[in-house]
Amino acid sequence: MQKSTPPRPSAALDNGQLDLPLFAEPAPVGTPSPSLPFFAAPAHTQSPFKAPSGPLAPDGTRLRTLELGARTLQYRLKRSSRKSIGFAIDGTGLTITAPRWVTIADIETAIAEKQRWIFAKLIEWQTRVEQRALPRVEWGDGAQLPYLGKPLRVRLGASVLAFDEVTRVLALPLPLHADAQQIKDRVTGWLQGEATRVFGERLGAYAAKLGVTFRSYALSSAMTRWGSCSSEGRIRLNWRLIHFPLSVVDYVVAHELAHLREMNHSPRFWQTVESIFPEFREARKQLKQHPPEMVPGM
Repeated sequence: MQKSTPPRPSAALDNGQLDLPLFAEPAPVGTPSPSLPFFAAPAHTQSPFKAPSGPLAPDGTRLRTLELGARTLQYRLKRSSRKSIGFAIDGTGLTITAPRWVTIADIETAIAEKQRWIFAKLIEWQTRVEQRALPRVEWGDGAQLPYLGKPLRVRLGASVLAFDEVTRVLALPLPLHADAQQIKDRVTGWLQGEATRVFGERLGAYAAKLGVTFRSYALSSAMTRWGSCSSEGRIRLNWRLIHFPLSVVDYVVAHELAHLREMNHSPRFWQTVESIFPEFREARKQLKQHPPEMVPGM
């Protein structure tokens, strides 16, 4: 069995820009990637693999069952012309894509070696599926949604738009019979204004702390990342971060500013983040545990 080259970092450098993906934590240096090749193609084709067995998934795919100690794992197996074994986990479970010449025994050996990672990711996805069933924001008088980590309540019928920091009530100059889209648009506009103000303040504070200067910053509505930083010093932050506690905002701000020193996710990069925001690990964990469907407006 041959060893492959080390995996690339989870956030790849593309045209001088590094992104912070939504709900994805960069793997520690030296940690194998889910698609890390386990086997090199042999010189001669091996004997045919065993016929599929096991129950059917809802989509009709045959599931295989593997006993791993006291736990039972079901997975889909797909054959392809690729030269490595690939692991993919989503809301439907584990899917293995493997070369046609790799035996079932070798595939299940690879699964056993990756079982800690596999079960951890399956638990994460199960949590997301359960949370997805939680109630969504009902855009009307009395609607509630998070603002800087705490509930905010919407009140209609006000004469002017105003936010009371004590009662955490956002008063909107809309009639009680306003439709849901009107209310959502007005609240979103206010939140984006707050994001512009809050993020600008935090960027200024942490840039001074790190001793760096960013060229510009703007809000983003990206569905795949929380923030990005280009090699020219242009920073973009997802406005939906305004729903999270200030500690999470500070983590993303520190993360992007640290890229002005290190355009990578090396140990030196994380040391740079820690130098200006020592609590980044807890904030990163908190951000990772919130799936997109739990953030209003996603």
